[in-house]
Amino acid sequence: MASSRIKIGVLGAGGRMGQAIIAGVGADPQLVLAGAIERAGHPLVGRPLGPPFPTSMTICSNHGPLANSSDVLVDFTAPAALEATLDAALDGKAAIVIGTTGLEPRHHALIDRAARSIPVLQAANTSLGVTLLARLVADAARALGPEWDIEIAELHHRHKVDSPSGTALALGAAAAAGRGVDLARVSDRGRDGITGARVAGHIGFAALRGGSAAGDHSVLFAGDGERIELRHLAENRDIFARGALRAAQWLAHQRPGRYTMDDVLGLPSR
Repeated sequence: MASSRIKIGVLGAGGRMGQAIIAGVGADPQLVLAGAIERAGHPLVGRPLGPPFPTSMTICSNHGPLANSSDVLVDFTAPAALEATLDAALDGKAAIVIGTTGLEPRHHALIDRAARSIPVLQAANTSLGVTLLARLVADAARALGPEWDIEIAELHHRHKVDSPSGTALALGAAAAAGRGVDLARVSDRGRDGITGARVAGHIGFAALRGGSAAGDHSVLFAGDGERIELRHLAENRDIFARGALRAAQWLAHQRPGRYTMDDVLGLPSR
């Protein structure tokens, strides 16, 4: 790298997470903001970022120049934008942290392809606490066995569009991995009406939306006569921004490949 300070490019600069990440970069002396972009037509395009950044630094809409001037891109946008973002990262040889949720199998295939050439870290949740929660969930599911029912509940702000949340699905995947089963085969969502008895071994999901909740997640293990509940409560989005920037700092020094928040924390493979 030309500078000891890591150059961060922020995608989705007009969103809540984008703004939190920009603020985090401005407050960290080890980082420098390479630039920030929003989709073409967004009302913030062309506007200055404001203090502590130079007045000449404005929000742009072109991926290419940003990727070429960044060590690491941090992407909290929308699934529809991911392919163009990855293409820009590949062209600019920039590492990328992907925090966008609601991804489909084809998006993961694009990430796998990009990871052959650049370092890529994709996480449904960049909170360090949630990363550890997922590990605890996997360990508990492995130890307790299928006779314990697993229910995952999450609460997010009224503006969140995907359900269940990416974090809830990641926790479900951790539980399924602990049991050695495929989440898609044992997932129960959206119960309504006369559903019959709960299917043994299935993992249930409940999604709540309201207010300004940044993200609360609970994993309930219910056995006969006893229950265990593992929870993570996000008080604000700063925790996700801090985790994403810690991931970016770590990823800037890695070889091409696909990484997770477990790697950032140095957790052993599951």
